[in-house]
Amino acid sequence: MNPYMIIIMVFSLGLGTMITQTSSHWLLAWMGLEINTFAILPLMTYKHNPRAMEATIKYFIVQTTAATMLLFASISNAWLTGQWDIQHMNHHLPLMMITIALAMKMGLAPMHAWFPEVLQGLDLSTGLILSTWQKIAPFSLIIQIPSTNATLLIVLGLVSILMGGWGGLNQTQLRKILGYSSVAHLGWMILILQYSPSLALLTFTIYVMLTSSMFFIFLNNQTTTINSLAISWTKTPIISALTPLVLLSLGGLPPLTGFLPKWMILLELTKQELMPTATIAALSALLSLYFYLRLSYAMTLTTSPNNTPAIMPWRTAAPKTPLFLAITTAFSLLLLPISPSTLTLFCM
Repeated sequence: MNPYMIIIMVFSLGLGTMITQTSSHWLLAWMGLEINTFAILPLMTYKHNPRAMEATIKYFIVQTTAATMLLFASISNAWLTGQWDIQHMNHHLPLMMITIALAMKMGLAPMHAWFPEVLQGLDLSTGLILSTWQKIAPFSLIIQIPSTNATLLIVLGLVSILMGGWGGLNQTQLRKILGYSSVAHLGWMILILQYSPSLALLTFTIYVMLTSSMFFIFLNNQTTTINSLAISWTKTPIISALTPLVLLSLGGLPPLTGFLPKWMILLELTKQELMPTATIAALSALLSLYFYLRLSYAMTLTTSPNNTPAIMPWRTAAPKTPLFLAITTAFSLLLLPISPSTLTLFCM
């Protein structure tokens, strides 16, 4: 692809997200989402192969369906209440439709089945954009709409945490595992959204850092399966030692950064007297922790064969992203000690 076209597509990605974030009118928000969707399609087909084309078509169909549902719900709200403003979403039926449409756009369960499949068909760099940047626009909209349908958000959150953990148990493809991990993390954000939007924003920010760190690690090692992780120590032993810590941070174990949002969410749910919800969420998180431990075991606690076919792939040059890898890994592991300052920043 022409470098100028790549620059235009990346600029359009940023423009679409900014339009959606700064808009207070549903029509402008819909336009930003559409710009965002159409801008990433050429990037998804950058490496022209049947899997990428299939993933692009799936993504286009799902995103078009969700955008159509959102536009129909916003028109219905304008017809019923006379309001196009995002903050004045008062009728319960259009509000429920828009919540479902935004959940489909982000990949929340039970509308999540498309996300791991699409992620599997893309290369790691485009998968990173799809897992992080593409979720900013719909997440900013779901924060702005009135949280009057508490039961729907709690159900979506709990089902996402459960399905994200359950779906990743028997996977061998790293991109699918990261896809189900994304579904589970989004469930935590939606679960706390109506009670503490600032905490949901903190959870989203930490999720972006942790997911970016894992994608940069896999990009550096050029690994896409669990089996290829087992021989990564032959070329990057330091990264192989740090990767289990990043995975455990994704699972939410102290004293790593990923412990902060889960602990604060469980604390807030307890304050809201939602002890059963907090208990189900905490137990469902153990499913995700299992496949994180499975990856850690395959990467550091197993010894791969030292025969020539196993070592030869690591004699080829791999693209290096040491700066972003170092920054995101440091944030993924070391932010917990400054959690009071972090919470103060997001609660201002």
